[in-house]
Amino acid sequence: MSTRDLYTTAPSTPSWQVPATGAARFSWEYEDGRERLLALYQKGKDKQWDGATRIDWDLEVDPYDPLGTPDEVLTLHGTRHWAKMTEKDKGDLRRHYASWQFSQFLHGEQGAMICAARIVESVPDLDAKFYSATQTMDEARHAEIYGRFLHDKIGMLYPINDNLRSLLDDTLRDSRWDMPYLGMQVLIEGLALAAFGMIRDTTDKPLPKQILAYVMQDEARHVAFGRMALRDYYKQLSDAELREREEFVIEGCYLMRDRLRGVEVLDNFGIPRKEAEELTEQSEFLHLFRKLLFSRIVPCVKDIGLWGERLQKAYLDMGVFDLGDSNLDLLMTQDEEIAEQLDAERFAEEEQARVAEVADAIADGAAQG
Repeated sequence: MSTRDLYTTAPSTPSWQVPATGAARFSWEYEDGRERLLALYQKGKDKQWDGATRIDWDLEVDPYDPLGTPDEVLTLHGTRHWAKMTEKDKGDLRRHYASWQFSQFLHGEQGAMICAARIVESVPDLDAKFYSATQTMDEARHAEIYGRFLHDKIGMLYPINDNLRSLLDDTLRDSRWDMPYLGMQVLIEGLALAAFGMIRDTTDKPLPKQILAYVMQDEARHVAFGRMALRDYYKQLSDAELREREEFVIEGCYLMRDRLRGVEVLDNFGIPRKEAEELTEQSEFLHLFRKLLFSRIVPCVKDIGLWGERLQKAYLDMGVFDLGDSNLDLLMTQDEEIAEQLDAERFAEEEQARVAEVADAIADGAAQG
């Protein structure tokens, strides 16, 4: 079935074109490179994996409860609308919310793939080109996986959210080579990592947990890449140039914060847009979710050297200023360990099944003999 047939509202056009700006840069220095970045490139090569085989796609998913998260996280829970909903209505609502979340993940991963390819083209240093090439493949794999989950397990997609589209547009239109790093590696990837992590740590469904854990293992490297490259480069910029980047971050963070409402879902349940916006703003879960979503962005922005007065005031306004002291390295290490633990558990189960199969075959042979 065509993806277009699965959209809740079909996109107005089958594709989206963003005019390319900036120069493609070649480097003739093939030996010189930053040791940390080349080590990350080696890790990027070593950690490539196949989404068709590493993930157990035979696991069943109930499209009307794909994540197993409590009803309290749904915006309509406890409202007058919830009281009128049947169990079928509530299942439809859970399906729509999961579809909306994973659709934005899917669109964001395609954006990340294009931004990574843009970095390969525009970044001046060959070590960064090398790593970005591995990231481009990672993002293609992520888009493939999220697309398969939505098509095969949920059977519904949502179009790209307007605020996500706007941030991608701003990121890709900018001719400065560092802006795809800043827009994608720091803002969009940082926000996505926190969203992935919240669902990974709360879902009791094995398939989405696998998908999110394995994707996050890759994304931890991507954020590390952005931090390395931008920290080095931003040390060289003037105060005026740094302020320009900070303004971009401020605007992007407000866009991403407002992206999280999910009012598109409520539109499909007949709730007027103004009321839908009010309900989302009243949601205690959304306030907590928003704060946690910036747990990866704020310390990263501070780490790369963007911490001017206006940016700090913006983070105070958003209620996330205190996240600047979060231990980003610890979070990334945990992402790696969770994926490795999942692998270890799955391989142990498969080994036990193989041992049991061999034992049964031996027993059958002995009985027949």
